[in-house]
Amino acid sequence: MRPENLFALFSDVTRLKGVGPGAKLALARLFGKNAGQRVLLRDLVFHLPVSVVDRRNSPPLKSAKDGDIVTLAVTVETHQPPERRGGKRPYKVICHTPDGYITLVFFYAHPDYIKSALPVGAQRAISGKVEWYGHAPQITHPDVIAPASDLKKLMTLETVYGLTYGITNRHLSKIIHAGLETLPDLPEWIDTALLQKKSWRSWKSSLLAAHNPVTLSDLLPESSARQRLAYDEILANQLALALIRKKLRRAQSEPIETLNYLREKVAKLLPYKLTEGQQKVLTEIDEDLASNSRMLRLLQGDVGSGKTIVALMAALRVIESGKQAALMVPTEILGKQHLAFLERFAAPAGVRVLLLSGSMKTKEYNAALTAIAEGEIDIAIGTHALFQEKVIFKNLAFAIIDEQHRFGVEQRLALTAKSRDTHILVMTATPIPRTLTMTAFGDMDCSVLAEKPAGRREINTKAIPLSRSGEVLQAVERAVATGNKVYWICPLVEESEDENVPGDLAAVEARYIEFTHRFGKRVGMVHGRMQPLERDNIMLGFTGSEYDILVATTVIEVGVDVPDATIIIIEHAERFGLAQLHQLRGRVGRSDKTSTCILLYTDHCNDIAKERLRIIRNTSDGFLIAEEDMKLRGSGDILGTRQSGLPDFHFVDLARHYELMHTAHNDVKLILHNDAELKSPRGEALKCLLYLFGYDDNIKFLSAG
Repeated sequence: MRPENLFALFSDVTRLKGVGPGAKLALARLFGKNAGQRVLLRDLVFHLPVSVVDRRNSPPLKSAKDGDIVTLAVTVETHQPPERRGGKRPYKVICHTPDGYITLVFFYAHPDYIKSALPVGAQRAISGKVEWYGHAPQITHPDVIAPASDLKKLMTLETVYGLTYGITNRHLSKIIHAGLETLPDLPEWIDTALLQKKSWRSWKSSLLAAHNPVTLSDLLPESSARQRLAYDEILANQLALALIRKKLRRAQSEPIETLNYLREKVAKLLPYKLTEGQQKVLTEIDEDLASNSRMLRLLQGDVGSGKTIVALMAALRVIESGKQAALMVPTEILGKQHLAFLERFAAPAGVRVLLLSGSMKTKEYNAALTAIAEGEIDIAIGTHALFQEKVIFKNLAFAIIDEQHRFGVEQRLALTAKSRDTHILVMTATPIPRTLTMTAFGDMDCSVLAEKPAGRREINTKAIPLSRSGEVLQAVERAVATGNKVYWICPLVEESEDENVPGDLAAVEARYIEFTHRFGKRVGMVHGRMQPLERDNIMLGFTGSEYDILVATTVIEVGVDVPDATIIIIEHAERFGLAQLHQLRGRVGRSDKTSTCILLYTDHCNDIAKERLRIIRNTSDGFLIAEEDMKLRGSGDILGTRQSGLPDFHFVDLARHYELMHTAHNDVKLILHNDAELKSPRGEALKCLLYLFGYDDNIKFLSAG
């Protein structure tokens, strides 16, 4: 049951003045909710300002500098509407001040609105950016037009919030500040010594200060108020993960012994030996399986590091003991690749494998469900549907989650419900900075595979301006003529009409048409808007002999394994993040053939884009690239936005709040090792904290100690 002092924060915003049906829909869009979902006061007050506009400047008109934001008292003198309604000429309103004239300019504005807002002879307070044309100052689309009596009210440091269509900054600001007036006082959950050391104010005072910046520095992640709020959120995250870890670890698991006979059989079938790194990770997994606690382990392996064979060898230990393993993959095409791998190396050793596919016919699908339920399958492969209620395992003991940084804490809890003692191995080829690992996978142990298997060559990475794309196309022709396969990556699916998207930005459909004219039917195309089955068939054609060139978006970023592909061209590479470029580059270099990654970029890219291209050219270390990517972009976009595996933080910038993460991590250790702390007033305050940040399900673990 939610504590009473939190009720106000979980109330609907429609009770606030100014939130009508239109504003409610706009707020739902702003906070990523469906039209039918409630927007809570918590959503509103957690939406911090992103900037400020200083409207305190009210100089004599002649002293105003070009580009200054000014707030002025004016008298409306004349209107100059355009000669023809709907034309491109603006509507102008001439106003005068005590020391001169200023023109207010409106493009595509409704004349009735302008006449109503600025009637001739009226006195008004206006605020906006001054632009000088010769000796004539003007303001285009004033930010504020108000009665002259509001002049002093306007002369403030105005907060600017992130917006969506259907609501203005002034309207949103009024609603937020109305909500702030109803904030409850909450009990203190931060250790007193830390509060004093950091000179932090209470939660409520900090939130109010964050919404009322006095200077630009108050907007920075390092400001006292924002640090306090960030620490609250990090503490909630770390406590929730630690409680889940404690709960899952408490589940007793029968130690899984091994005779190693299956591993020995499979090892003889492999064309290579495991690297030292692979052996080390396998030993860590074996120690988990041999203990009487459930395994929860994250295996991070750079592109092409050989995670799959480690997972197979680990699964063989479980299968030898008469139990089942499951392998969950993000796409069916990746499932088919894993099936082909297991049929080649595991099936000859007597391991029974099956791919549970959504494209199966009903009779075949039901037969597969029966085989899994009766224990006739040793390793079942599938997408997330593999863990739906209708899929019943006879004796599931080992679950491998491949390429699933979207597979979050709640999904891990649901998965363990399939079996009392299911061991879990989560694998990712997206190297994650250590701080992000703590926030997304803090309930898990972590293993790292950094080295590549023997025989893998370094990928030659080049950055070439788009003006030389003709030379690149000639190189593609030569590569295809010698039996190699080529990826060509574009940033868009189709040509965009959005005026904010550069007109020369490459679209995959246009490039596909161009290439089919040049190369004929040997060109395939895949993108995210295709139906999964159609996309998978094209990928199979590229893996086989049907296509030599694949024009694609980043849909091929993860998991696609085509050893014959030796060249990847990434068009408009300056538009991609570092980690994404590294993942795309990893689609080649998957054999002993020499491979090349070509980064095509525009000459006018900004300094950050140039730095990304420099880093990707100079290193192939995915973990170093991930750290650099977070420094350049912040934490929010490393794994993509709104991923369930990574918390959707409101206040935290992990690149700037790194030390707070470690402080909270250590604080949580002390909390969970001190029963007296949990039974004290701070324990009750921590329950409020978990509720506040949406970790409701974890409170029962806190109560259990």
